[in-house]
Amino acid sequence: MGPKSDQLLIVVSILEGRYFPKRPKHKLVVEAKFDGEHLATDPVDHTDQPEFATELAWELDRKALHQHRLQRTPIKLQCFALDSLASTKEIVGYIVLDLRAAQEKKQPPKWYPLLSNKYPKFKSELQLSVTLETDTKASVDGFKAKGAPPRDITVPVPGLDPKNLVAVLNKEEGYHQIGPAEYCRDYFVLSVTIAFATQLEQLIPTTVKLPEQQPEFFFYYSLLGNDVTNEPFTDLINPNFEPERASVRIHSSLEVLRAYFFTHPKLQIHLCCGDQSLGSTEILLTGLVKKGNVDLHQQPVAIEGAFILVPPNRARQKLLPVPLDMAPTVGVSVSLQKDNVSQPTVQAVPQADPDHLKKALPPTHDQERNPEQSSHNAPPQTCHSPPMKEEATESEVESIQFDRNSKPQKKALNNLPTSQSQHEIGSSSPEPTTGQKIAVPAASHHFCFSLDLRSIRNMDASFPVNCILRYSYPFFGSAAPIMTSPPVEVRKNMEVFLPQSYCAFDFATLPHQLQDTFFRLPLLVELWHKDKMAKDLLLGVARLQLSIVLTKEKTRFLGANSEQCWRQIFSETVPFTAAQGPSNKVAELSYTVTLEDYGLVKMREVLVSDSSQCLGADEPPQIPPPQPGNCPEVQPEPRETLEYKAALELEMWKEMQEDLFENQLKKKELAHMHALAEEWRKRDREREALVKKKVAEYTILEEQLQKTLTDLEKREKQLVSAETELQRVKRELQAEHERNLQELQDTIRRVKEDCAHQVELEKSRIRQLEENKIHLQQQIYEGENKYKDLEKEFQQYKDQQSSKPEIRLQSEINILALEKGDLERKLESATKSKLHYKQQWARALKELARLKQVGVNIMIILH
Repeated sequence: MGPKSDQLLIVVSILEGRYFPKRPKHKLVVEAKFDGEHLATDPVDHTDQPEFATELAWELDRKALHQHRLQRTPIKLQCFALDSLASTKEIVGYIVLDLRAAQEKKQPPKWYPLLSNKYPKFKSELQLSVTLETDTKASVDGFKAKGAPPRDITVPVPGLDPKNLVAVLNKEEGYHQIGPAEYCRDYFVLSVTIAFATQLEQLIPTTVKLPEQQPEFFFYYSLLGNDVTNEPFTDLINPNFEPERASVRIHSSLEVLRAYFFTHPKLQIHLCCGDQSLGSTEILLTGLVKKGNVDLHQQPVAIEGAFILVPPNRARQKLLPVPLDMAPTVGVSVSLQKDNVSQPTVQAVPQADPDHLKKALPPTHDQERNPEQSSHNAPPQTCHSPPMKEEATESEVESIQFDRNSKPQKKALNNLPTSQSQHEIGSSSPEPTTGQKIAVPAASHHFCFSLDLRSIRNMDASFPVNCILRYSYPFFGSAAPIMTSPPVEVRKNMEVFLPQSYCAFDFATLPHQLQDTFFRLPLLVELWHKDKMAKDLLLGVARLQLSIVLTKEKTRFLGANSEQCWRQIFSETVPFTAAQGPSNKVAELSYTVTLEDYGLVKMREVLVSDSSQCLGADEPPQIPPPQPGNCPEVQPEPRETLEYKAALELEMWKEMQEDLFENQLKKKELAHMHALAEEWRKRDREREALVKKKVAEYTILEEQLQKTLTDLEKREKQLVSAETELQRVKRELQAEHERNLQELQDTIRRVKEDCAHQVELEKSRIRQLEENKIHLQQQIYEGENKYKDLEKEFQQYKDQQSSKPEIRLQSEINILALEKGDLERKLESATKSKLHYKQQWARALKELARLKQVGVNIMIILH
């Protein structure tokens, strides 16, 4: 079997569904999302068993597939219901597929239930399958740009295949040999320097899990088969690491090197956290050995700049150009120079520490080597010489730190901006070292910050204050305080405008550093009283929150060189709080802040010294100064010297070479123009055929659009009539509502009046019952008194009749008995009346309580 193709297709087959409700005027569509790309099926009828019969496919290579499987990138399918009348779209449910389950052999479809199903009574399902297929149309797609023809790699010695060129380590001599020994005539030094990095926090997606403890980040690359990592750092927002250079010595020739670099053209640099690659960039090494380049025997050739780091999950996407200050970048310099030492210095290969080797291993998803190279990739202790990290170049580190960690400086009033500050390194070597300058495009912006302290008012002091304001902000480049002068007298309840209180600062920094500093550090303005007879007195401190100016609207203006600049302005009044005692307001300060962004700064140079390299051929030999006694008395004419003649011959040779080069360019230009004309005619014919096809398609689409417009007009008429009917029904409902409301109000009014009348009646009945009760109580009282009197009289009568004859006594007794019976009857009648009136009083109280409850209910109804 032949080798597997590197290009694959992830195919998701959406066959059919089941257990869906029937919705006559609706359609079903399934949208799939993977790696930021959206695909969708054609709409089908919303039946109980919709049939999609659609395949959705995404293109990717095996390396990207491996990366997605490591990151567990899902394939998300969303099912939508489309309303054909209202043109609305509502989600029905979704399904998440695991990419790790996809295989290259055909898999039987499975039923997947919809998650978050909109139809809870129906257990809707979709029949799906996920497979991997070989992409056979990757090179036949007519709408893709054709790849450039392969470059001709010409080697002067016949029989040498560039594909078989590998770098072989010579441990004893301390260099890598590329090509057979008979072709290796020169020695070269290939160096890679990682100087700085910016905006690295944008490479951390939410799906990547970092270690729970403080994670360590580092840059990794492979240099001629040697794994190289820089010192780890922990802060992605402000990456602070020492610039390091890794160098390897190569024994080869320029022609063989050219063939090798065209066969192995890319240097991949990864930002790693543990065994994860958060982003990478590729640097083409073919620029080091182009035929038009300067001869390596005269000066080194370098590829340098700020390269954008691309996350692994976005490597395949066609991204729009991102400004350098917004994209994650790494500053890299790759240089190739001639090593003029005739014999290489024998260097002992250091034994690698196992822990260091473990850290230096590449991420698991990047361990790809060519078959020819893998035969030489034995364990690093025996077959690989680690690239030389030049630890003795502390001046190099200091110079690069000077550029990368430069702090902004201040420009007060009309002062010019000072140079950027430098981090001090206590052990920097004072000895001069030979080196080269790397021109790295700066990612910093040129900012101008101006502060205008306008006025002080509402001074709360019992004495006139000779006011001076003082502040400092070291982020602008200097810790020296800035004070307003001369002192102004401020009295209570008055406003005084401050003279000479405007100050501007020019500095360069990264935008996120400016934002972070403004949010963290407010500007403190001190209010001082300057007394001629005593010591100056600090009255209060005002806190100016500079981050507010970053939230204001940006206005555009043109700079001095017609470049586009941005300005933000903010004004505010803040209080001065007392410096001692309770935090009371002492006065108020009105100020205006202006922030101007002049864009990226110009290119900057980073000095990278190389103390381990020998003196280059382009450096002139150092000639000792002539002694006074050996100086010639007669100086020859300048035009007669050998140096002048050699320079003249060199200039003439340069002019002749320029003419030859221009002639060759003209011939090539004619050939290219002819080829372009042919290609243009060919493309023109293709475009014409494509235009005819598109015109036919557009005609069909126009007819469909016309039909749709007719349907829309009919639908609009229907909508107008329906809206008219709706308005009529609405008016009728409104009138009926008002009528019902009026009737309800009348009913409530009548109920209130009836209730009031009932309450009055009950009150009058209660008053009558009270009066009857009092009258009956009076009668009972009178009857009791009369009974007592009769009892007394009877007793007296008994006493009087005790001496009379018995007959008279008997007759009197009878009379008294009759009177007694009459009185008892009257007493019984009075007692019965009393009970009757008590019962009537109880019923009256119950009726009164009922009426009160009725009144309360009526009040509740009314409210």
